[in-house]
Amino acid sequence: MNFTMKYGKGTLEFQLEDSKILQVVLPPESDMKPCTVQDVDAALDTPVGTPSLSELLKSKKPKNVVMIVNDITRPTPYDLLLPPVLKRFADAGITDDMVTLLVATGIHDPHTPEQNLQVYGDEMVRRFRIVSHVSDDLDSLAPVGMLSTGSELRINRLVRDADFVLTLGVVMPHYFAGYSGGRKSIFPGVAWKQNVERNHSRMVQLMDDLPDLDHNPVSLEMIEAAKMAGVDMILNVVVNENREIVKVVAGDVVDAWKEAVAASASLYEVPIKGLADVAIASACGHPRDINVYQAQKALDHADKATKKGGAIILLADCPAGYGESVFEQWMNAATCPGDIVERIQTDFMMGGHKAFGIAKVAAEKTVYMVTSLDENLVKKLFFVKVPTIGEALRRIEAEKGSSLQYIVMPEGGLTVPVPEKG
Repeated sequence: MNFTMKYGKGTLEFQLEDSKILQVVLPPESDMKPCTVQDVDAALDTPVGTPSLSELLKSKKPKNVVMIVNDITRPTPYDLLLPPVLKRFADAGITDDMVTLLVATGIHDPHTPEQNLQVYGDEMVRRFRIVSHVSDDLDSLAPVGMLSTGSELRINRLVRDADFVLTLGVVMPHYFAGYSGGRKSIFPGVAWKQNVERNHSRMVQLMDDLPDLDHNPVSLEMIEAAKMAGVDMILNVVVNENREIVKVVAGDVVDAWKEAVAASASLYEVPIKGLADVAIASACGHPRDINVYQAQKALDHADKATKKGGAIILLADCPAGYGESVFEQWMNAATCPGDIVERIQTDFMMGGHKAFGIAKVAAEKTVYMVTSLDENLVKKLFFVKVPTIGEALRRIEAEKGSSLQYIVMPEGGLTVPVPEKG
């Protein structure tokens, strides 16, 4: 069988004998059609769990509106979502100077002016103030109350002081929060780094047996934080493997988001017949393989499809390197994967959590990486750099023999393998 896999802004090809393929893990077939601006209008006019956007604006009469938007690592269809929103703003008498776009960077680096242009376009940059959240800048944060977990929640002051908060996001599988979108625009999107670290530290106990959303403590705390922050409405989308929007939801930060989660799960959770000796996974190309920090999600999905002691071939260009400084520091400081697995138990920090996600896989499986990363950087990940998929296959079969079973994951950054029940 011939395969074409996304890699960076291009593709890579390889062949695999049909008899060796246990399964090709692709998003399930769906009758969901690409959405249009009319679908966005409908979502805003008939939202889930809230009055329409126009009604909310009429009743609240805001003078200070904050739209929370995604950063460069999360492709979001602003060209489709923003015009209907801005039309309703204009109809409500909200002028451009009343609106701030707050970039939900979480713990990522702030955007450069060039990145703002790349993500939001010239018109948006010209019309609106755009501010990147900085999670450790205490002057830009404000307390909003105590979380039930016992810590004080601090969020970006712009959100606390806003008259109206609208969040835009994409609902996709997430390796320990269950799904992105909804509440994640607030937490971790615009929250204090210390809050986020405490929340994410629970991943160490969750990742090998992830509970459902109703019992996932990471997600439940995110929901609590989003409610405390006072989100007036979310506008979220679900995209298919072709990056087409196939579902638009608006409304309550929990109820509307859960509707999007159900749609996303139907697209990306894939039953598998069994575990493979080898998984071949693409991180889905740019921007999902812009750096190792983002590409790790594909590695986690491939891990779920592979036997202990097996191998993973990860396709991830990573032109921006590791993507986060603490993550890079942890990888550089470790002499073996076990160093990180042990360290995370007593020294949890953001960035280190991503190193743990890498190390727990590398401790049990051999990871071959097709990438533009320097070979020394790949070695520090405890991976093996290979120039092609074919070379990785040659090495694996030289070591393990030719009677291997493969799972191929062309959309590895998106598809979540789920063992068949029964």
